[in-house]
Amino acid sequence: MTDDTDDVPDGEHIAVVDRFEGDLAVLEVTTPDGLRQLVVDESELPEDGRHQDAVLEVTVDSQELMEAMYNERETESRAESAQDRFDQLSNRLGSDTTDDH
Repeated sequence: MTDDTDDVPDGEHIAVVDRFEGDLAVLEVTTPDGLRQLVVDESELPEDGRHQDAVLEVTVDSQELMEAMYNERETESRAESAQDRFDQLSNRLGSDTTDDH
C-alpha cells in the first residue's frame, strides 16, 4: 500500500521505479513506515536504472534524491520471482480448465 501523503524520511532506502510520466520518474520508496512515493527527474537516475521495475539504492535528504545506485542483481531477482509466480498461476489456471467438447 502506498501512502504518499507522508514525506520520504531522510536516509538510505530501497526504491523501485514504478512508472514514468513524461520526463519524471515515480519511485516507490520502502521506508520503515511503509511505501512512499518520490517523484524525480528521469535524468537524476543512473542510466542503467531508467526503466520500470528497476531496483535502486537511494539516499534522500529533505525530499531530494541525493544519490541513486542501480541494483542489477535485485532487479533481476525480483523479475525472476514475478515470472515464477506468473508461471505458477498460469499452470494452475490451465489445470482447472477441462475440455468437455
